[in-house]
Amino acid sequence: MPNPKGTPENLNPIESNREEKLIANLSFRVTETMKEEVKAKDDPPEFCRRAIQKALDEEKEK
Repeated sequence: MPNPKGTPENLNPIESNREEKLIANLSFRVTETMKEEVKAKDDPPEFCRRAIQKALDEEKEK
């Protein structure tokens, strides 16, 4: 019978090589079309992070 809590390796936090740790969550509403297009990307979370960072960088340049 498998362990319902998973393997010990699954209990360890995911290691990241980023300068800044990804510890915060952000939630917002989008249209169904936008959601489907983002979900179709290879790595939807990274796509969203890059898009948001690009917009923030462009705003700083103004």
